[in-house]
Amino acid sequence: MKREITCIGCPMGCRITAEVDGKDIVSIEGYTCNIGKKYAQEELTVPTRMVTALMKVYGTNQPISVKTSQPIEKSKIFDCLKEISKHTVMRPVQIGEVLLKNVCGTQVNIIATKELE
Repeated sequence: MKREITCIGCPMGCRITAEVDGKDIVSIEGYTCNIGKKYAQEELTVPTRMVTALMKVYGTNQPISVKTSQPIEKSKIFDCLKEISKHTVMRPVQIGEVLLKNVCGTQVNIIATKELE
């Protein structure tokens, strides 16, 4: 099966074509750098994404913005968002502070993206 993807690894936005046989990648063409090749391999086998969300803050209606500390498997995004929605953070919060460890059984943490006094 032939698959086409657009690389988001650098500003070039290469149009990459890959030949896939089940879960095996037979060939990859169209990338202009190794970032594109690596992106295509990951996207075709185990795609990952950064997740951004809002987390409740105790004692206020103002949520705080959070994100994953590194990309998480695409298949776990909705479980990750559900887990974030179940938690409430206490003030004060520092940028980069870990608010949830090992979300969805992964080694990925949820961190604050802004400071909150």
